[in-house]
Amino acid sequence: MIMAWLRQLLLLIGLVGSDQLVKWATQTWLPLGRVKTIIPGVVALTNLHNDGAAWSILAGQQVFFIGLTLVAVVLLGYLLWRYWQQGWLRLSLTLILAGAVGNLIDRLAHGYVVDMFELQFINFPVFNVADICLTLGVGLMIYLVLTEKDEE
Repeated sequence: MIMAWLRQLLLLIGLVGSDQLVKWATQTWLPLGRVKTIIPGVVALTNLHNDGAAWSILAGQQVFFIGLTLVAVVLLGYLLWRYWQQGWLRLSLTLILAGAVGNLIDRLAHGYVVDMFELQFINFPVFNVADICLTLGVGLMIYLVLTEKDEE
């Protein structure tokens, strides 16, 4: 049981650390607003400061986002404790928690979230590693809910 908790904690730390490392590298080596094409017409790196949600929805509402995220972190922690024995759900919750914490660190440290991945073939918000964790975690949770067998 302790080893499982340790593995989960290391996964969480690794994901949040990766998010923060990529954000640091972006801010260090790519000037604000600059776009560096990686695969033409597909993906580029940019240094974008977002003080809202996706597409800058609710821009400037940092107190709201910080409060909401703190509530989410507490709820996710409870759900991890409550459903610890369900491995895939545990992974889903850990991914969501990592994404929430990664973006919370930015909001507390800078007053905005650093985004860097830009999909050039679609009108989609610029995003970061934390957003990828959130998306994968929520996607996995939706899959788990949709494929759950009813108990008799």
